[in-house]
Amino acid sequence: MRAVVVYESMYGNTHLIADAIAKGLGGDGEVAVVPVEGADEALLNGADLVVVGGPTHVHGMSHENTRKAALDAAHKPDSDLSVDPDAEGPGLRDWFAALGELPKAAAAFDTRIDAPAGVTGRASKGIARRLRRHGCSLLADPESFLVTKDSHLEPDEEGRARSWGERLGAAMTT
Repeated sequence: MRAVVVYESMYGNTHLIADAIAKGLGGDGEVAVVPVEGADEALLNGADLVVVGGPTHVHGMSHENTRKAALDAAHKPDSDLSVDPDAEGPGLRDWFAALGELPKAAAAFDTRIDAPAGVTGRASKGIARRLRRHGCSLLADPESFLVTKDSHLEPDEEGRARSWGERLGAAMTT
């Protein structure tokens, strides 16, 4: 199995989750983890599975304005947040708009504040909808991985992401 894990990350949390999912998928196949700007058609061509994730901003997928606000927050003098190296690249909305064909099997995930989804929203729902519009079948329901109100991963979310990746890999072999 050849899989590609595509992520958008502002503070590195979604990137860490993408890496953990890839470790879970790793098993017997080839897995690439790439930021949105690196997920071109050449990389996706021939993949058996694409897993796509991003941060939840204002109840859904990020917008240009919410991405800018996240960067501004990280650059404030009293902030303990660090910006992911690929944060200033394109977002998932732009990627989906310019995208051609995708692998048939897919999964969607997000990172969001640890609060009820009705309060925070879930970027993974919008990601899943766009994956379906591109002809993908989802192997699992969209998944959320939780961060604190200070935008740091909750304990063991990376372990949970790795387990989710293992379940996705198992679903591909059945």
